[in-house]
Amino acid sequence: MSGRESVIELHGLCREYPATPPVRALRDVDLTVRRGDHLAVVGPSGSGKSTLLAVLGLLDRPTSGSYALDGVETTVLGDGQRTVLRGRRIGFVFQSFHLLSHRSARENVELAEIHGGSSIGSDGGSSGRRGRSRRALAALDRVGLSHRADFLPNRLSGGERQRVAVARALMGDPALLLCDEPTGNLDSANTETLLDLFDELRAQGVTLLVITHDDAVSRRAARRVRIADGVLTEETVEVAL
Repeated sequence: MSGRESVIELHGLCREYPATPPVRALRDVDLTVRRGDHLAVVGPSGSGKSTLLAVLGLLDRPTSGSYALDGVETTVLGDGQRTVLRGRRIGFVFQSFHLLSHRSARENVELAEIHGGSSIGSDGGSSGRRGRSRRALAALDRVGLSHRADFLPNRLSGGERQRVAVARALMGDPALLLCDEPTGNLDSANTETLLDLFDELRAQGVTLLVITHDDAVSRRAARRVRIADGVLTEETVEVAL
């Protein structure tokens, strides 16, 4: 297991916000996430989960410490470099699906490349659009929704909409799938379906980090860390047989 490449390497990571006294949202965090890991980060409101998510997603900078993403030390990068790295290496899945209501499932998935600035092929133009459409359909097929490709979001269930969001996050084959309370708007049946999908993606080598307050969701991960007052502690995960 130790021979697998690291996708996330945090060493002595701190995030402090100016106040009197200063607010230390993250305290000397050390964390390694290797390729193919499925890690859950659990903790109550105010524990530092949102700050950790923002730092891991390159949406915020740590005050001190080191953060290497897929072998790239991020703390020395400029804003433009961080934006490019985020678009190429991280796929995001949020509690709210963030799908455009007037776009089909396929078109919503395609937007990951359009907004992310990914290459559409050396010949560009309509050929590039056709290539993007094929890649979107392939991503939808990975989440079991290619048969819903032309449906608008209002014709999809909540679970299907979240799977479309996962397909969108998978466009470009990111190094990390970063999920923020991905089951928060789902009922128990759709939660189980999404967690089954996460199991399948991990078996395919996808690296997942799931931020959640739900212990039932975290128990499906291969690893679990708990955050409290900005401090991370690794926990033993009991696997149900």
